[in-house]
Amino acid sequence: MTGAPLPSLILYARAGCGLCDEARETLESLLAERRAAGRPAPALVERDIDADASLRAAFRETIPVVELGDLRLELAVSPARLRRLLERLDAGPPG
Repeated sequence: MTGAPLPSLILYARAGCGLCDEARETLESLLAERRAAGRPAPALVERDIDADASLRAAFRETIPVVELGDLRLELAVSPARLRRLLERLDAGPPG
């Protein structure tokens, strides 16, 4: 794939969050599937909301939150929703 580099896939989470662990495992699996199929797969970057007061205030009630470019999913635990988010890469990087 040519053109602009892929944006990072950002997971906003916190330690001890079971939903965050579930989202991370789903994302890692979906990214592995994409790489195995030769499709674009962004880097997964995790941000601990407890390390930043503004992130904690913004996302405390909605984690896990996943961002890809200018697209954001809150309470992002649905494998189908996460897959659809990543499929937007097939049309070109978002944002």
